[in-house]
Amino acid sequence: MSHLDPDQLTLLALGEPVASDADTEHLTGCAACAAELAELRRTAIIARATVADGQVLEAPPARVWARIAEEIGLTDAAATASAPEPALAGDIAATEAASAPASASVQAPDSAPAPAPAPAPASASASPPRRRRAAVAWVLAASLVLISAVGAGAWLVNSSLRPTVVAGAELEPFPAHPGASGTADVEAGRDGSRTLTVNLAADASDDGYREVWLIRNDAAALISLGVLDGDSGSFVIPDGVDLDEYSIVDISVEPIDGDPAHSGDSIVRGQLT
Repeated sequence: MSHLDPDQLTLLALGEPVASDADTEHLTGCAACAAELAELRRTAIIARATVADGQVLEAPPARVWARIAEEIGLTDAAATASAPEPALAGDIAATEAASAPASASVQAPDSAPAPAPAPAPASASASPPRRRRAAVAWVLAASLVLISAVGAGAWLVNSSLRPTVVAGAELEPFPAHPGASGTADVEAGRDGSRTLTVNLAADASDDGYREVWLIRNDAAALISLGVLDGDSGSFVIPDGVDLDEYSIVDISVEPIDGDPAHSGDSIVRGQLT
């Protein structure tokens, strides 16, 4: 009885509709092909789950390396392979039990006694399925390594493009706003741009708005970065502003009076370091 092609079994394990009615009937009656398809499906499921979750690939069990070593003649796998896992052991036992009646039904002619089974032919007949499984396993393993390498490369590229935090400050409350607090961080992009991100925890004002400032260290000059809408916001720092000179971050309450100057009512303030 001929078996299904290894490539077809691989495609079936990956969910491709490549089985005809005859192939489906063959899988129903052939324990060897059914067991091989089940093993390939388990490998595909593990591969997809690992890649989707972004997990580090685990090393295969010792029995896999033992089988590969046996196929390429590096060592005696029969002496070094560990016992199969319980689930696989059950599959192997079911496969052997299903295939036993077929082998027992083959009878020699009446004119001659049945020859004693020779171990060498049995081993040779078992080699092609093992060799096919090892080849398919190598292909799946290589695919997983390629996918993981691509994912790792993309992660490294994205990480290298992310802005870097170059300065930060804890913003302390002024007496008129007890209990307020905040933080400020300066991020620098690869293109040289800089962004100030602030977070503020304070009661909202009913008669004004909040404005974010950079103040010179001697308090003789200040730069407005914009209006803070809500509890957090990001603001572009103008090119040419020296943060060693303008290192004080201030968030103030500003009345709606059309005056662009600082109101003098600061909520929190802190110095970038």
